[in-house]
Amino acid sequence: MQLEGTSALVTGGGSGLGLATASRLVAKGARVVLLDLPASPGDEAAEKLGPQATFVPADILDERGVGAALDAAEEAGPLRAVVHCAGRGGDRLRIVDKAGEPGDFDSFQDVIRINLFGTYNVLRLGAARMAKNDFLDGDRGAFVLTASVAAFDGQIGQTSYAASKAAIHGLTLPAARDLASLGIRVNTIAPGTFETPMLARLRDDIREALAAAVPHPRRLGDPDDFGHMVVALLENSYVNGDTVRLDGAIRMPPR
Repeated sequence: MQLEGTSALVTGGGSGLGLATASRLVAKGARVVLLDLPASPGDEAAEKLGPQATFVPADILDERGVGAALDAAEEAGPLRAVVHCAGRGGDRLRIVDKAGEPGDFDSFQDVIRINLFGTYNVLRLGAARMAKNDFLDGDRGAFVLTASVAAFDGQIGQTSYAASKAAIHGLTLPAARDLASLGIRVNTIAPGTFETPMLARLRDDIREALAAAVPHPRRLGDPDDFGHMVVALLENSYVNGDTVRLDGAIRMPPR
């Protein structure tokens, strides 16, 4: 897919993986709409990216809010790409706690709701817009979703997060098959341990240990590594229905 002159929606675009992706897309000549929560640094991110970027505050679970962001993207040009980076981490809760009490059901549901239901909401609403496009380089459009290595190597305390990310991996192939007749591709990236605002909250020694656990290159992932992979998946028209692990060959231990 040729990105220059097209429009892209990036959820979670105010920081981290989303912002790095938006920067890569802008460099490719795309106009980008950043969708993120009202309290996010989305305005600052759009200003940093320049006139090719616009920020639309919205919740990924809100149909009207996502619709407004899609409207803005279509006004900027034909919507050819949706990159879904928005989501939340898990609460590191055991199924049964030390006192023998069952885990917090509300927390589990919230993680699933934001990560899985939010992904599906963006996918269905974005695909309905893309389906109206003319074909360009064999595609009407393409999605890149975000899972995690936790989908495959979930750790103790990650039941909600791992389940939500495994579900995103699980929906990738059927979504790609479902949308194939419309000329819309769907792929997913499963990042490992990346330098994101979420990881920045950890102590330095924990971050150093995480970096040392990566076989090669022995470092935390740079958000630009993620953005680079997004562009590759969007541009390569034969990649469809795949989940790509982007993790330096790490395999997470039980704890």
